[in-house]
Amino acid sequence: MSTAAALAAFDRMWADLDPVGRVGSGGYRRFAWTREDATLREWFAGEAAARGLDVVEDRVGNQWAWWWDGPGSVDDAVRAGHTGLVIGSHLDSVPDGGAFDGPLGVVSSFAALDLLRAGGVAPSRPVAVANFVDEEGARFGIACAGSRVLTGALPADRARALTDGDGVTYAEALAAAGRDPEALGRDEETLARVGAFVELHVEQGRALVDLDAPVAVASDIWPHGRWRFDFPGEANHAGTTRLEDRRDAMLGYADLVLAARAGATDRGCVATVGKVAVTPGGVNAIPSHVTGWLDARGPEEAQVEALVADLEGRAGQHGAEVVRESWTPTTRFDAALADRLRAVLGSSDELSVPVLGTGAGHDAGILAGAGIPTAMLFVRNPTGVSHSPAEHAETPDCHAGVEALAACVADLAAGQP
Repeated sequence: MSTAAALAAFDRMWADLDPVGRVGSGGYRRFAWTREDATLREWFAGEAAARGLDVVEDRVGNQWAWWWDGPGSVDDAVRAGHTGLVIGSHLDSVPDGGAFDGPLGVVSSFAALDLLRAGGVAPSRPVAVANFVDEEGARFGIACAGSRVLTGALPADRARALTDGDGVTYAEALAAAGRDPEALGRDEETLARVGAFVELHVEQGRALVDLDAPVAVASDIWPHGRWRFDFPGEANHAGTTRLEDRRDAMLGYADLVLAARAGATDRGCVATVGKVAVTPGGVNAIPSHVTGWLDARGPEEAQVEALVADLEGRAGQHGAEVVRESWTPTTRFDAALADRLRAVLGSSDELSVPVLGTGAGHDAGILAGAGIPTAMLFVRNPTGVSHSPAEHAETPDCHAGVEALAACVADLAAGQP
């Protein structure tokens, strides 16, 4: 296979994925353990099989497609001290999400292997393409669930008890997909195989547009978390209840939304209340209960924590209960690994290599937090938009990302990082 053929394979894979889970808005609904998810998993297994890769699943259901032409098995290589180099990302989406967040990393990884083989590269360590399940947390509310359970950051009992909007538990969803919920848990065997992880991802911002560069290396992930605010009230008639007699749960929620924006502005953070559930939910009924979910992030942990503390105090004045559903501190990627990637990419006159931090969470962050040497590459997004159908990357930049990833793998697969 030539370089042109390898990049053509990228285009073909991208076209194959385009219709899966696409909805009328032009966005995608690819949620964990659904029919669309099953189609994506079958696609992944098919692409791996077409390349002669050995596909295995861990205890969570993450897929790993291993390339190893050396003596013995992958586990033999690991026991001999040649731990695996993993690339990849995820295939699921947020509600009405874009096409590139996640799938770009998986498709680019397969195409990068094609490029390496076209160039006659024979790695001295096993290389795998990974597809992490339920990265977005769109169905069950916990982002990066696949990598969190894999590493033990999310206990299996808590994962099994998670519920979606229809009241289906994670355990029930696994069973419906033909999987054993009791198998869920930290997977030591899989983790022992992973010596380093490099995730390619579309940039979720406009920094590379401003820098006029197609690819960047990541430095860190901002601290971020999710909180649930439950505001009490009393249901009553919207037309007959005097304003002074009302206990309207929506007022506390509205105060939260406005205070989150103002507080984030003051503290140099970002805060979003992007999901709300209202009871009883009638146009002519005063809400008796409102639940809002806050997402808060920022460059410094102390600022995010202070912002949320202020919002908790303010919500308490409305009688609200607050539950922290997730929290991830600052995640710094492996500096030596990032420097090595920059050195590899900097050897090309066609690639400038900025270093960017990000406010978005990734499976790479979870693996880094578990002590696995981890790095990320970003590919330019001309719209700067993510989690939306407007999310985009131009084909030449996608191809540049494939070539950058292949160059990094060629270097890292020649020895341990």
